[in-house]
Amino acid sequence: MRRAIPTDGLQGAQGLWAWVTIILGVSLAVLDGTIANVALPTIATDFNADPAFSIWIVNGYQLAIVVSLLPAASLGEIFGYRKVYIAGIVLFTVASFFCVIANSLEMLTVARIVQGVGAAGLMSLNTALIRYIAPRARFGAAIGFNSLIVATGATIGPSLAGAILSIASWPWLFAINLPLGLAAVATGIFSLPESDRAERRFDWTSAGLSAIAIGLVIIAIDSIGHSAPWSVVGAEVIASAIASWLFYRRVAGTPDPLLPIDLLRLPMFSLSVGTSVSSFVAQMLAIVSLPFLFQSVYGFGPLEVGIMMMPWPLATAIAAPLAGRLSDRHSPALLGGAGLGALGLGLVLLAILPAAPQLLDIAWRMALCGFGFGMFQSPNNKTLLTSAPKPRSGAASGMLSMARLTGQAVGAALAALILGRLGVTGTTTSLWVAAGFAVLAALVSVTRLRLFDAAEG
Repeated sequence: MRRAIPTDGLQGAQGLWAWVTIILGVSLAVLDGTIANVALPTIATDFNADPAFSIWIVNGYQLAIVVSLLPAASLGEIFGYRKVYIAGIVLFTVASFFCVIANSLEMLTVARIVQGVGAAGLMSLNTALIRYIAPRARFGAAIGFNSLIVATGATIGPSLAGAILSIASWPWLFAINLPLGLAAVATGIFSLPESDRAERRFDWTSAGLSAIAIGLVIIAIDSIGHSAPWSVVGAEVIASAIASWLFYRRVAGTPDPLLPIDLLRLPMFSLSVGTSVSSFVAQMLAIVSLPFLFQSVYGFGPLEVGIMMMPWPLATAIAAPLAGRLSDRHSPALLGGAGLGALGLGLVLLAILPAAPQLLDIAWRMALCGFGFGMFQSPNNKTLLTSAPKPRSGAASGMLSMARLTGQAVGAALAALILGRLGVTGTTTSLWVAAGFAVLAALVSVTRLRLFDAAEG
């Protein structure tokens, strides 16, 4: 018998265990991303691989998530968020096992791609489920708490990776996903709520076209980084443009399209998406490049690198709930603009580190970046989600994750391009480029001021 759809959140034990499932699911995706970033130099050395090629351990994961997000969100609206979310956890956990037993860079990369498909089921529907779990009056606080979970997982990840790598081999980094995944499936089956469902069929053609359009953009950037012939790069760009045009033509005339054009026509929604994409390009450029800077340029060990990566997500964990509460009384456009300005400043300060930096020199700069990013993230996420009608929560949640992962995938691909052309000395260049994207995101965020003023008026 199908359970009832909650009208204003879950109560009692079911609500508690639903939040446990959300925490476990978010932790799976976040921990896996941050752990893999820190481990890249170690994995590249183990497989005797070039740093630019080893980044595909991250790129493949991010690319798979990006191309799967919109289809996963659509499947959630058709079959129910809880079913697709749990299926994503199962696939992610199985793929983690193959990461553990991978005996080549190619096998690890393939396993990471499958992981990314599973992670898309988590990331695309996470905030949509929260809209059914949390009461309406506490939705802003729930979004802030979700950001806190993400930031806490990101904080634990680097130090956990460094600690594991100091005493064990890298496959153990992925082994920790197995008990987390099993626990998330067990709690999710019994606690996650049912959701509204759309009366439509899944559009396989649109899903395929969107995957081609998005995937080829990332692949083209990577091809430039690996000095592929310009004829190949041009063919990839042209094919992506054709797929994008066909995709748009197909979804433009359909109700509840795979790409939520109805939501993107809302200025507040589209500007929030644009701000998010640019900010995550900046973040990922830095997060992928910094371990190479710290380990390969400055000569710190894996454990020290893990410790040095911690201040960023720790500061985000402090700032995100604070920013969520402030957004109830102050303009999210100003909060986001100020936060992204602080992120850009922190990235510039990291780019001009002294030749032999001390841990404290790095720590406070990383904390400034993280605090600025946290001040932006919660208000922007709340604005993006609440600008969409509740029945379109799946589409809005999918676009939120799509913006984040698109930015991260582009950022990782740009980092691979810069490292491929300049080697590890290009890490400073990556930080300057990241600072530019942060400033761009700040400008886009501030342009929303007039929309907030109009809404209040």
